[in-house]
Amino acid sequence: MQERGDGAANPRVLDHPLVGVLVSELRDRETPVERFRAVVEQLGRLLAYEALRSVAVTEVPVTTPVAATTGTRLAAAPTVVCILRAGAGLTPGVLSLVPGARMGHLGMFRDEATLEPVPYYDKLPPDAADGPVLLCDPMLATGGSAVAAVDLLRQRGCRDITFLGILAAPEGVERLRAAHPGV
Repeated sequence: MQERGDGAANPRVLDHPLVGVLVSELRDRETPVERFRAVVEQLGRLLAYEALRSVAVTEVPVTTPVAATTGTRLAAAPTVVCILRAGAGLTPGVLSLVPGARMGHLGMFRDEATLEPVPYYDKLPPDAADGPVLLCDPMLATGGSAVAAVDLLRQRGCRDITFLGILAAPEGVERLRAAHPGV
């Protein structure tokens, strides 16, 4: 595994027992659709919690009922970018942790002749590069869409990009890591 600048492994696998329980529920063909959606949202929250572990913060004054003290806030609002449509399931969980996050959407489909991703929708906030970007897509299969999405984010000036996914094929992980080792 490669190391990112912040010392975290790339990729990082969440090995928490509750994550394992939730992923097992997702994979169970008996899981009802409503529960499946709720589990994806819960996993989005857990993934964002871990992804933002080393996010930059600034000190701010806080007045409590007892005394004045110092607290923290995020140094820059993150941008949550979902790859449509699958990534939309992760975003409510992410946004529940960071309600002030900016939101962006990227739409891509696979060209059946070339098997390459084709962008069809691109709506990113103009200031997406001003803070960390959480790129959401629950399944990393071949890595084509993820690589294309990171390419686009890099073209827009984004440098601090974390991919949030639930399941990944080794080929997709390797393709994303080879194309964008810092993600």
